Amino acid sequence: MRLCVFDKPPDGKPSFEYRLDPRQNRTGDIWHVQVDGLDVGALYGWRADGPYMPERGYRFNPNKLLLDPYAKALTGDFIWDIGAAKAYDQGDPRADLSFSRVDDAGFMPKCIVIDDSAFDWKGDRPLNLPLRHCVIYETHVCGFTRRRNSGVGHPGTFLGVVEKIPYLKDLGITSLELLPVQEFDQYENQRVDPVNGKRLEQYWGYSTLAFFAPDGLYASGGARGQQVTEFKTMVRELHAAGIELILDVVFNHTGEGNELGPTVSFRGLDNTIWYILEDEPRRYKNYSGCGNTLNCNHPVVRNFILDCLHYWVVDMHVDGFRFDLGSILGRDQKGRLLENPPVIEQIAEDPILRQTKIIAEAWDAGGAYQVGGFPGGRWAEWNDRFRDDARRFWRGDDRMVPAMATRLTGSSDLYLRDGRKPFHSINYLTAHDGFTLRDLVTYAAKHNESNGEGGLDGHDGDFSCNYGREGPSRSPAVEGVRDRQCRNMMATLLLSLGTPMLLGGDEMLRTQKGNNNAYCQNNETSWFDWSLVESRADFLRFCRELIAFRLSHPAFRRPEFFTGKDANYNALPDISWYGADGRPPDWGLAQGYLAAGMDGSRADTLGDRDDNDFYLILNSSLDPVVATICAPPAGQRWFRVMDTALPSPEDFMPRGAERPLDPKRDYAVAARSMVLLLSRVP
Repeated sequence: MRLCVFDKPPDGKPSFEYRLDPRQNRTGDIWHVQVDGLDVGALYGWRADGPYMPERGYRFNPNKLLLDPYAKALTGDFIWDIGAAKAYDQGDPRADLSFSRVDDAGFMPKCIVIDDSAFDWKGDRPLNLPLRHCVIYETHVCGFTRRRNSGVGHPGTFLGVVEKIPYLKDLGITSLELLPVQEFDQYENQRVDPVNGKRLEQYWGYSTLAFFAPDGLYASGGARGQQVTEFKTMVRELHAAGIELILDVVFNHTGEGNELGPTVSFRGLDNTIWYILEDEPRRYKNYSGCGNTLNCNHPVVRNFILDCLHYWVVDMHVDGFRFDLGSILGRDQKGRLLENPPVIEQIAEDPILRQTKIIAEAWDAGGAYQVGGFPGGRWAEWNDRFRDDARRFWRGDDRMVPAMATRLTGSSDLYLRDGRKPFHSINYLTAHDGFTLRDLVTYAAKHNESNGEGGLDGHDGDFSCNYGREGPSRSPAVEGVRDRQCRNMMATLLLSLGTPMLLGGDEMLRTQKGNNNAYCQNNETSWFDWSLVESRADFLRFCRELIAFRLSHPAFRRPEFFTGKDANYNALPDISWYGADGRPPDWGLAQGYLAAGMDGSRADTLGDRDDNDFYLILNSSLDPVVATICAPPAGQRWFRVMDTALPSPEDFMPRGAERPLDPKRDYAVAARSMVLLLSRVP
């Protein structure tokens, strides 16, 4: 092992190099050295010498400068030359079996010495809001403010997010979830846009190379440690505004790719430990779909993951994590799914992470699908069943009423049996991966040609509909249906039991022009168009009112599932289902219409106040319905809170301005619309 210290980021030769002595600098399998006199901001990297025997899984190459896996920042002010980092001779027909003698130090980022004690947190701590009281907003640091019309002074950066805190606060969300912010190679993608010939990029960031290091791309003041300070500033200011921060983390693979990828860190330090290898160790098992799979349940890797999570919580004050392709965390060193995966259980039971949110994407690219059955106890999950069933119901697919009722009430079919609660279901209709809400009602098929993959990439089962014309339309009828369907789906998301997650930009109906896999589009396709705040002001207002309504009514944040039964102190069941005639529905025959009466007096068993009673109607059919409404509680009347068929601002009434219903109780429900009634004393 050699420690190399550099003066400047592009330097190819170190100003100081120390060759570690195994008699003095090694304890067991841990190499260590103390270097006096290194100041904050010093640049360094490692070289590891050992056998280069790919056929046995060993890929040491001392010609390659390696990143410290625990580095807290990297120099990020130049374009990496990943080609130079490949440990094999690219001109050799034997490919990765050959050995590269190219020294890549001048082309690679350097690790930066950071002083974690220098930042003034001003008493800040993670907020750790109870999950059931959260409304999550998923977005990308760069895309959120990168466009010129964002109106911020630091576009595309952590500080740009800070400048938009008033917008987030006004919207009403409680928790900001950011796509990966750890260091990755922005230029690993070698494709070009076939339409305009421009180089495509790795935009989303799901290709991590330094798990402790916030990305220098997102720092406005430079990438020599400023990224750490600016990230902490963002967290502190979000917390001061009462908004949590959740990070999307990628512990399923790294940006080193398969056997033809670069040697940047883990591969050059101990390839056989960090990755799950095939029976022929030259190859990598690929449960991530990205070339390699981290060996998460090896003790070394397991400790690394816990150390990393501890760092982001203790030193960086984040409130939670969403684990990309989380099922990989449950695979053993041969790639088999474990019944009780050590790392998943350890994360769930870790005392430092006890109040930290842990959210799993409960599947992987190797065929694992664990939604509703993710191991480890307290894990929440992205609920793609909610996404698909809600989309299909509102599209008008046959026999979706029972499924919609189940999703509306917290997905008890998935989470009740193992003791989890409704809030463990992270409900979403759209996310970064897939259509935006606007595109979901504008395109019947994906349009990914600009990704340079012949339109073959991206998911094909979006359950979308264009309502008469593919793409933008000048027809008032087509656009009217689309706008109403967006209101229907947003209302379904925010009025269902579970923890809602909005895709950032959906509240202003942002479009990606039909691209449902914009991972490589670091351009206007992905960036927020802030002019929509004005042009889509009515829908933005609708979303604000919905969020405020949810957070002010505990009936929609119940900690327990509905039972459908009464209690000793209440003669009415906690939820009752109705058809359009006011009678219990025939679940086997019900098509397109669903109504529920909810008793709010037992909404919260954990001490919150009693709530109103509510009557919720969903009509996805093409026909209007005259619905018979059940009687309100004695001495009260029904008041209309929401009707998605009405024009703004009548589509959603603010608190205290709800419209009283005619006591005759019949209500005209328009086709493809959703209605919410509230009971109170007139």
